[in-house]
Amino acid sequence: MSFSPVLAAYGAATALLGPFASIWLTLRANNGREDSARLQERFGRYLSARPTGPLVWLHAASVGESGVALQLIEAMSARDPALSFLITTGTRTSAEMVAKRNLPRTRHVFAPLDRRDAVRRFLRHWRPDLGVFVESELWPHLILGAEAAGVGLALVNARMSPGTLRRWRAWHAAGARLLRTFAFVSAADQRTAEAVAHLRGEPAAMLGNLKLAAPPPRIDPGLRASLAAEIGQRPLWLAASTHAGEDEIALAAHARLRLNHPRALLIIAPRHPERGVAIAALGGGAPRRSLADKIGDASVFVADTMGELGTFYDLAPVALVAGSLLPHLKGHNPSEPAKLGAAIVTGPYYESFEDLFQSLINADGAVKVSNDGDLALAVSRFWEDAPARQRYVEAARAALAKGANALEETVARLMGLLPAPVRSQTDAPA
Repeated sequence: MSFSPVLAAYGAATALLGPFASIWLTLRANNGREDSARLQERFGRYLSARPTGPLVWLHAASVGESGVALQLIEAMSARDPALSFLITTGTRTSAEMVAKRNLPRTRHVFAPLDRRDAVRRFLRHWRPDLGVFVESELWPHLILGAEAAGVGLALVNARMSPGTLRRWRAWHAAGARLLRTFAFVSAADQRTAEAVAHLRGEPAAMLGNLKLAAPPPRIDPGLRASLAAEIGQRPLWLAASTHAGEDEIALAAHARLRLNHPRALLIIAPRHPERGVAIAALGGGAPRRSLADKIGDASVFVADTMGELGTFYDLAPVALVAGSLLPHLKGHNPSEPAKLGAAIVTGPYYESFEDLFQSLINADGAVKVSNDGDLALAVSRFWEDAPARQRYVEAARAALAKGANALEETVARLMGLLPAPVRSQTDAPA
C-alpha cells in the first residue's frame, strides 16, 4: 500500500492527544454528551462477554445511520437467526434508540476512541466475524485495526457530502488506503459512487439509498388518536428534527401564520430531545410531550421524546424537515414524512441529502424556503389548497420509491462476506 502522510500525521496526533482523552470525555459527560456510566467503553473495556457463535459488527455515527444498521440487523437475522450483532455508535441519542428497539441477539456499545490501544482492546474482546461501516464513519485506526485483525469489512450506503468528497480528493492516498480495506462498498448516490470508485481504483456498487428502503417510522395508534382528539380542527404543522437556532425561525414563521390562523398549532420535535426545556422557554412555557403535558389551547407543543416522530409526521399535514435552515447544518432524511403523507418543506441547506432533496424539488414533491416569511407562506399554501398538498405528497412518494431493492441486494452481499464456516451454517437446511 502507498504511504499516506495524512494517516501518519493522524496516528502521531492521536498518540500525542491520548493522555487527554479522559479529561475530554469527562467534560462531555458533564455536558450530557456522553454516558458517564459507560465511559470505559470508549477505551475498549466492557463488562459483558462476547456472545457465542458468529458475530456481525455494525458501526454507525448517530441516529440516522443507526436506523440503517438496525434495518440491516433485522434483515440479516431473518436470513440466519443464529447470528448475533454488535452495534457501535457515538451518541447517546443513538444508544437510546437502539435500546428502545431492543432487537434480539443485538447489543450496543459506544464506539472506542480512535486510538490504537482502545481499538486493539475492542477487537480483542469482541472478535467480530464481519464489520459493516454505515455511510461515512471512516475512522482510520478502527478500519486499519480491523483489517489487521483479519475482520472482513464492508462499507454500505456510502454517502458523502460535496465538502467531504473534496477533503478525500485532497487526501487521495489516505482515502485510497482506507477504502481499499473494504471487500464491498455500496454507494447511496451517484456522486459518492464516482468518487469512491476513483479513490479505490475499481467500481463501487450504486444500489441506492438504504433509507429509501426503510419502512415508514412507527406510529403509536393510541397516541395519535389522543393527540388528534385534543387538536381537533386546528391548523397544524410540524418542525421536525430542529437544531439550536432553527426553533426561533420556526416560531417566527408561526407568529406570522397566527395573524390569519389564530388557532394554529406548531409542534416542534427537536433533533436532540434534551433541548426540550430550552424550546419550551422560547415558546413561552410551551407544554412538553416528555412531561405528558396536555396541549390545551397552547400555540406551541414540544415533542421532546425519542421514537415518536413517526406519529407526529402522520398527524401533521405539513412538515418542515429541519437541519436545513442554517448554513452550518446539512439536512435530514426527507423519506419519513413523504411515506407518512406530510407535505415537505425544507430550508436551503441540505448538503447531506442533496440528491434526495433535489429529486423531490424537481418533481414538485418538496418546497424550499429561505426564511421565516417563506416558511409561513409555504405552510399556509398547503393548508389552504388541499389538492395541491396531495399532489406534492404523491410526487414525493413516487420520487422516493426508486431504489427500494437496495436493502435486499445489500443484505445478500453482506451474507456472502461472512467467513466460510459461518456461511455454511447459514446455508444449512433447517
